[in-house]
Amino acid sequence: VSVHEQPDSDQHLLVMKGAPERILDRCSSILIEGQVKDMPADSDYRKKFQAAYEELGGLGERVLGFCHLELDAEKFPKGFAFDNEEVNFPLDGLCFVGLMAMIDPPRSGVPDAVAKCKSAGIKVIMVTGDHPITAAAIARGVGIISKDSKTVEDVAHDKGIPVENVNKNDVNAAVIHGSSLKDMDEAVLDGILIDHEEIVFARTSPQQKLIIVEAFQRSGQIVAVTGDGVNDSPALKKADIGIAMGIAGSDVSKEAADMILLDDNFASIVTGVEEGRLIFDNLKKSIAYTLTSNIPEISPFLFFILLSIPLPLGTVCILFIDLGTDLWPAISLAYEKAESDIMKRKPR
Repeated sequence: VSVHEQPDSDQHLLVMKGAPERILDRCSSILIEGQVKDMPADSDYRKKFQAAYEELGGLGERVLGFCHLELDAEKFPKGFAFDNEEVNFPLDGLCFVGLMAMIDPPRSGVPDAVAKCKSAGIKVIMVTGDHPITAAAIARGVGIISKDSKTVEDVAHDKGIPVENVNKNDVNAAVIHGSSLKDMDEAVLDGILIDHEEIVFARTSPQQKLIIVEAFQRSGQIVAVTGDGVNDSPALKKADIGIAMGIAGSDVSKEAADMILLDDNFASIVTGVEEGRLIFDNLKKSIAYTLTSNIPEISPFLFFILLSIPLPLGTVCILFIDLGTDLWPAISLAYEKAESDIMKRKPR
């Protein structure tokens, strides 16, 4: 919210933008073709607003609401000292101006990265401040919610029944609103995380990220969290792997994180997982090769000590064998390319 002096008027103009449903709750009138009209709680304009909001949000667009109010010139003359801490100006009874939708498309590599995560047994959870409708549409667009998965709202809409009457067995995806998360018991939240493979948390605050992280850790999961703000720091610190954004991230979040993502790209995390699995695979190959070659070399010495059998190979000869034949294959195994199924295996 901000208050502006108008050059051609004695009245200040208060303007506000934010989450559309919260903006609408503060409005008692609406601007239609330049005319201000009353908008009671049962107004058709509110139904039209909801329909437009759902249509825009369903396209995966981020929607903002706008409103304004011309302040009384007698109560708020020019030079009036507005205080944004102890608010001394009206924030209700405003005039709704309209909606603005913005497209913030995910990066091109994100859907493929999410698909790789799923095939690798990594559960991708979306935590966002967007409206649940927008969050669900974006999640479907990038594959966090599969096309054939149904949320409670989807099943209720398809069957034409209230949300409360939906059979939980018909639902395999969940969109959790931050307001319900705030009042949710730990046992209920733990049950949601266990029962649903695909979960989106919408209209959440950064502080609620910490609650989500703790819930996953209670179920024995290894949790990696991404964040860029100061308020994300507790969740980044609590997570098993905290990942801060290198470009948009704050200094506090970078200090709290275990890893910094230099290009702010989710796909880079998946690439890192793939590289980590490759290194672990190659390490196992090198160790297995080294053991299989060293055991036959050690065995004659053990037989010599225990059974007094003469040594077939001398120490210098074995050293030449190790340097000439063992060293290079062991090093080459460390540079092996990834197996074709490396991102199709479940986590260890």
